[in-house]
Amino acid sequence: MKRTIPPILLHVLICLAFLALPYIFAPVGFPGWSQLARNPHERTNVLSYLFMLAFFYANYYYLIPKLYFEEKYALYITVAAGCFLVIIITVLLLDRQDVFSHLPPPSRPAPVGPGLSRKPPVGFELSHALFLFLVGIFVSLFLQSNNRWRQTEQEKLATELSYLKAQINPHFLFNTLNSIYSLAIEQSDRTADAVVKLSSLMRYVIRDAGHHQVPLSKELEYIRNYIDLQQLRLDDTVQVEFTVNGQPNGQPIAPLILISFIENAFKYGVNPEEKSQITVTVTVQNSRVNLRVFNRKVRVHYDAETAGGIGLKNTRTRLHLMYPNRHTLAISNTANGFTVDLTIDLV
Repeated sequence: MKRTIPPILLHVLICLAFLALPYIFAPVGFPGWSQLARNPHERTNVLSYLFMLAFFYANYYYLIPKLYFEEKYALYITVAAGCFLVIIITVLLLDRQDVFSHLPPPSRPAPVGPGLSRKPPVGFELSHALFLFLVGIFVSLFLQSNNRWRQTEQEKLATELSYLKAQINPHFLFNTLNSIYSLAIEQSDRTADAVVKLSSLMRYVIRDAGHHQVPLSKELEYIRNYIDLQQLRLDDTVQVEFTVNGQPNGQPIAPLILISFIENAFKYGVNPEEKSQITVTVTVQNSRVNLRVFNRKVRVHYDAETAGGIGLKNTRTRLHLMYPNRHTLAISNTANGFTVDLTIDLV
């Protein structure tokens, strides 16, 4: 199991690294810390870095969400510029006050040493502070924009999943209920089993599929119930083979990530007037799962009523969002059949 650094600890480490920057690149290095007690300019230098950190977090948590993202650009620039001026004026005043209080009597020349180093020109201080200020603005903008993009993608993913859940192909559901009704009229022994499978399928979509991830065993059970109900509905018009190789041991998987390829096989691979064949094979090896779906090509009369499911395009998007660089998808379209080969590294 991967261990991640707690966010608070991560922020503390980043702040400490930022405060250490002037000493990392300074000629004397970290021993410069020893001058803080007797060098007023060194103290105000550290204070300026603390002010920059305070502005960074104020900009990240308040100014960008409340002003920049609300397209109040003029107000955002005005507030940011005002903060910069306040920081610079405060630091310069404190610096000058501290330095003057430590000046030697006028009759003697000012000593230059490790305790009282010569101050750099004001222009250098301003350019250095402006550089740090702009870096803070750009970094906070980048981080907030990246977080917003991720949030947007997650919301899009949740919307797609809700769309899929809301449409378990109503045409399939309607025909399945009709088939169960016919079995009930005939007092068939398969009636109770068909009702249980349909109930399990609906329960999974409504309850379990709302989670970010589900156990692989539940996803495979959903696929098996879906295929069994399709066979019940289609009877002898299609030959279906469903095989699971390997044993799922609680591996997590994104819900309803596999079903679209199986839905397409039934949608475009079944014709009562032709020999229809669908083969679904799932292979589980440790934390890797492979789905292979084949359907023989038949003549299909497209009907908008049967066009359920989330579709290959949206499933590709979900795969890229949920398993970036952790999946391979190969689709083969030949004269005789259509094959989908999907491999996902789950962990």
